[in-house]
Amino acid sequence: MTMTEAATAATTTVYDLEGTLLEACSCGVLCPCWVGADPDNGTCEAFNAYHFDRGVIGGVDVSGLSFINVVQIPGNVLTPGSWRVVSFVDDSASDEQFEAIISAYHGKLGGPLADLAGLVGEVVAIERAPIVHETKGGKGHLQIGDASSGLAVSADMEVFANNGITTTLHDTLFSTVPGSPAYVAKATHHEVNLPSHGMVWSLTDRNAIQSDYHITYTTDAAAGK
Repeated sequence: MTMTEAATAATTTVYDLEGTLLEACSCGVLCPCWVGADPDNGTCEAFNAYHFDRGVIGGVDVSGLSFINVVQIPGNVLTPGSWRVVSFVDDSASDEQFEAIISAYHGKLGGPLADLAGLVGEVVAIERAPIVHETKGGKGHLQIGDASSGLAVSADMEVFANNGITTTLHDTLFSTVPGSPAYVAKATHHEVNLPSHGMVWSLTDRNAIQSDYHITYTTDAAAGK
């Protein structure tokens, strides 16, 4: 076995995810959470929506699926254990895919997603739902639920650009896509209707974020980490 082969054998990919992020919140543009400051109104109501164009979690292929956290943050975004979330997984996911996605995004598998999950203090509910997550020409659209029976979440957004160059955030203190650039956007509308979980709001022309992200985490089997 060559040195390269030995190094590969000793490394395990826990998750490797590529896709698009759609995010919107109650703050003005730009949300101060991304630089670690307190939210505009003292609290922040938001969603973080991930679509997996290509993804593997613990050997389980999750390509084509989506995951969303609907979030209430009572103060500074970086306060550990402060977030209150309702999680949604694409209803087309198999039980195996569902468990893999929840394990990764609820911090059970370690890595950068566990760092984000450490900010969550209460998982109010975990639900399956039909999800529409679309990006095209700098515009993003998110929909959770069935329009005929009432949507749980609905939002439309568009990135800011200057002469065709997208306004981009790098090296921010906080990020929902660690290691990837984020695009500054505005949500023309952002609605959440989850009354049974105490999450109901309707916002216009507030902060939004989009991203083409790549989040990966590997462990060194030889080092036991």
